[in-house]
Amino acid sequence: MVISIIKAEYIREYNIHFSFSDGIEKTIDFSNFLKNAKTQMSRKYLDKKLFKNYSINYGDIVWNDYEMCFPIWDLHEGNI
Repeated sequence: MVISIIKAEYIREYNIHFSFSDGIEKTIDFSNFLKNAKTQMSRKYLDKKLFKNYSINYGDIVWNDYEMCFPIWDLHEGNI
């Protein structure tokens, strides 16, 4: 089964609630990832205005034309 993100809703801080095509729903906190990111390209998303500016493209969540994205399966499992 191919899993995709059908909905992503910003909750607060660095939390996004995901609805997946198989009916699973998860809220993921990206704060640890962003605070511990090794590159400035990822760390710049600590700016909440930038963080909230994501889109869903082909069932995947992306920021700034794939500048930052995550494997769908990892999000589905709650691992980032």
